[in-house]
Amino acid sequence: MKYVSTRGTAPTLTFEEAMLTGLARDGGLYVPDEIPTLSHAQIAAMSGLSYEEIAFQIMKPFVGDTFSDAEFQTLIANAYAGFGHAARAPLVQLGPQHYLLELFHGPTLAFKDFAMQLIGQMFQAALKRNGKRVTIVGATSGDTGSAAIEAFRGLDAVDVFILYPHGRVSEVQRRQMTTPSESNVHAIALDGDFDDCQAVVKDMFNDFDFRDEVALAGVNSINWARVLAQVVYYFTSALSVGAPDRQVSFTVPTGNFGDIFAGYIAKKMGLSIDKLVVATNQNDILHRTLETGAYTKEGVTPSISPSMDIQVSSNFERALFDAYDRDGAAVAQQMDDLKSGGFEISQGAYGVLQDIYASGRASEEETSAQIKTSLAGTGELLCPHSAVGVHVAMDHQSATPMITLATAHPAKFPDAVEAATGQRPDLPSCMADLYDRPERVTRVANDLSAIETLIRERIKT
Repeated sequence: MKYVSTRGTAPTLTFEEAMLTGLARDGGLYVPDEIPTLSHAQIAAMSGLSYEEIAFQIMKPFVGDTFSDAEFQTLIANAYAGFGHAARAPLVQLGPQHYLLELFHGPTLAFKDFAMQLIGQMFQAALKRNGKRVTIVGATSGDTGSAAIEAFRGLDAVDVFILYPHGRVSEVQRRQMTTPSESNVHAIALDGDFDDCQAVVKDMFNDFDFRDEVALAGVNSINWARVLAQVVYYFTSALSVGAPDRQVSFTVPTGNFGDIFAGYIAKKMGLSIDKLVVATNQNDILHRTLETGAYTKEGVTPSISPSMDIQVSSNFERALFDAYDRDGAAVAQQMDDLKSGGFEISQGAYGVLQDIYASGRASEEETSAQIKTSLAGTGELLCPHSAVGVHVAMDHQSATPMITLATAHPAKFPDAVEAATGQRPDLPSCMADLYDRPERVTRVANDLSAIETLIRERIKT
């Protein structure tokens, strides 16, 4: 399996090279040069298998010979051994033909754990084998950072620097990043919003002298391995409600488009998916784009679902690449136009996107109301992001089973949940002392040179 850049000019890489590289040197994102497909019989045969067994069968074609079968099976087993539910990603029924996929049973209580725990295992194995050392830099709107720090803390061959927008993540999200004591992990509070953090990370990758000097690697959803790991739970959940003998729809609360793009890959592989519904909060650039064909930035307004407070959705570039029939030059032109505020999608590409994705949005008031309604009607306490998903899913239900992704535990956003329901969700016992742990964080200005200097000074030698 080879990997190509969405902008068409970067070198073609193997899975291991793409995983350790992150962002392509032409500024694009790596994608497989072809998507392997599974037959109806192959998918049906997965019914009844464990999460880990299905994960191996789904991901192995993409990984190729990077790891032996036995090694890859061990890495998968280690990645999910610490999850707090035997099913890893259990389904809860909300109503007739509507199900909630709980993706918050990992160590940091968010869906990012599914990918990050596995990436940590794969990085460790690959770096140990090659005798290499890397510096991981990532941007987070809340959950990616804590999942990355949890996955890589204490590893000898990795230094991790996570940039998050100062004052724009929940207290639990912040403390999950700032309280680990291991010297190889660093929480950086940047003065700005998530798009500023993401832009700094991309600028570092495009500063080739710095990139090569510190052996820069990325674990944001720009990293293909992140998307790949998320493909698995589309298969496990769909199988639970009757796939492949019946179609299944999914609603995904998303800001950076990575989680919904994983659903698209599952569909391309042969999973019987009907609708893929993008659910956004008040920062609804993805919904507006799918409604109008124009991707136009309008600024970020802080919300009670902060992980979706994004205007530059990195993984949308992967969707555009396929919509433009893998024309890297066309995608590069669109991304160049984005620097000036936005771009118009061609009529043909827009038609392709409309055939694949539907969308909807939830206001702050609608999000809070959904949290309250879901608790009263089903007993299910939702985080604000999951509530956005459930609200939007209601408008897209049909006779086809709908699975809404619950992306985080409600205890990660206790203030918003309590304001909506009067009930303050408790952290799991393993995190009961989170508010008592000392924090370690560095606040920085939005200055690329200063941040690069900070990283140089702190990496282990």
